[in-house]
Amino acid sequence: MVQTDTSREISLTHPLLKSDLKGPCKTKYAVVSAIIASMASLLLGYNIGVMSGAQIFIKDDLDLTDTEIEILTGIMNLYSLAGSLTAGWTSDSIGRRNTLTLTAIIYFVGPLIISFSNNYFWIMVGRFVTGIGIGYSVIVPVYIAEVSPVTMRGFLTSLAELAVNIGLLLGYISNFLLADLSVHLSWRLMFALGIVPAVTLGFGTLIMPESPRWLVMKGQIGKAQEVLTYLTASLEDAKTQLEEIKETAGIPKESTSEVVPVPKQSHDKTVWKELIMKPAPSVCRILMTVLAIQFFQQASGIDTVVLYSPRVFEKSGIKSNSTLLGATMAVGLVKTISIPVAMILSDLVGRRSLLITSTAGMAASLVMLGLGLQIGDGSVMNQTWIVVVCIVAVLSYVSFFSIGIGPLTMAYSSEIMPLKLRAQGVALGMAMNRTVCGVVTMTFISLYEAITIAGSFYLYAGIAGMACAFVYICLPETKGKSLEEIEVLFGKKEKEIEGNGKSLEVAV
Repeated sequence: MVQTDTSREISLTHPLLKSDLKGPCKTKYAVVSAIIASMASLLLGYNIGVMSGAQIFIKDDLDLTDTEIEILTGIMNLYSLAGSLTAGWTSDSIGRRNTLTLTAIIYFVGPLIISFSNNYFWIMVGRFVTGIGIGYSVIVPVYIAEVSPVTMRGFLTSLAELAVNIGLLLGYISNFLLADLSVHLSWRLMFALGIVPAVTLGFGTLIMPESPRWLVMKGQIGKAQEVLTYLTASLEDAKTQLEEIKETAGIPKESTSEVVPVPKQSHDKTVWKELIMKPAPSVCRILMTVLAIQFFQQASGIDTVVLYSPRVFEKSGIKSNSTLLGATMAVGLVKTISIPVAMILSDLVGRRSLLITSTAGMAASLVMLGLGLQIGDGSVMNQTWIVVVCIVAVLSYVSFFSIGIGPLTMAYSSEIMPLKLRAQGVALGMAMNRTVCGVVTMTFISLYEAITIAGSFYLYAGIAGMACAFVYICLPETKGKSLEEIEVLFGKKEKEIEGNGKSLEVAV
């Protein structure tokens, strides 16, 4: 229990509360905090993307089989389950900021182990440690959503996905630039470079504020108001948000002390009870929405393109290693530069419209890719046009992914989860995401050997089409609403049902 200090009232003469910074200047603090937190997402992207080219050199250096490479490539996503399933509890216990510091340490150790590995076992150990870091990266969108102003939340939460794609691109670039080194040295340096952003994140967390919503959950009302004053445009906005957060956290409005008592109970048991064991209808709807959108993001095949694009382009007719890596780097570039579209439009046209456009475009692009690979498979004619079709289809696919379901999946999941359940709920979504990703990437080679590579992408196209239908039917718009208002949005259906029942009773 947090000790109560009823003798200390919230002081409006605190230096932070007297700050004469104007709104735009204050929101820069939220932007800087979001950028630093996004370094964890950049590390996620880098450690996934670097494997795309590094696997070529690891296979030659350690004389590995295709099956061993397939497992090594995809297993990290399953390892990340250990991180994602404990990240929610960790962040609720020690805070969002301290969890990000821990994430930086994990991302430092994992690539370091891989860089000094001399056999398959130690690479797997390094991938396991790195996988834990990937799981802990689930806290990034949670933290950003909780420190972002309402009018900038869509933009700032999309920074995490932008950072993932910058990380992927940097991984591809390191593959390309270090490809001419010796086989023994090249892949080790590729992984070692990932240590640099980990150190940057670790030191960057020292200047970040703690999430005001986490502070309220711990009864630290005074500190929460100080942070909100820095993050919002005015003192009045800070007070309004604080009252909304207190109400959501179950703290009476009349509690004005800097530190207030919180219920003495097992927070972890309470969360799991409200989230899974006995969820309210609105919570059940939210959880199903989070799990479904996380499933569709990965089941539509994005990581097969990210990790196996050299193999896909090879099947289309490209033979040179440097050309393969160059085309793969183009995929990373297009995927990255498409993200700002979602960042800008998510707060203008809304999340729902972008998600529908994104999933529909992905389905069409995957059909196009499947047709190109089907025609080109075993063809003896000039394959230049087939190569062009496949490259255009892949670039179209990743661009549609990046304007919608890529950046908005975690952003939307973080928005709709209630405050008390947010960290654990988003962690469950991340667990679904990484599980599906691991299954898809670890079975891709076996899948295309069974149903052809074209058939694999037709399957992913069908899943993308299902995702489009799901978004259209099930997802409400969250644009322009506070996190507390979104909780009410998902509770409306429940209230409407109750209201209809009461009306029927009156009529009878």
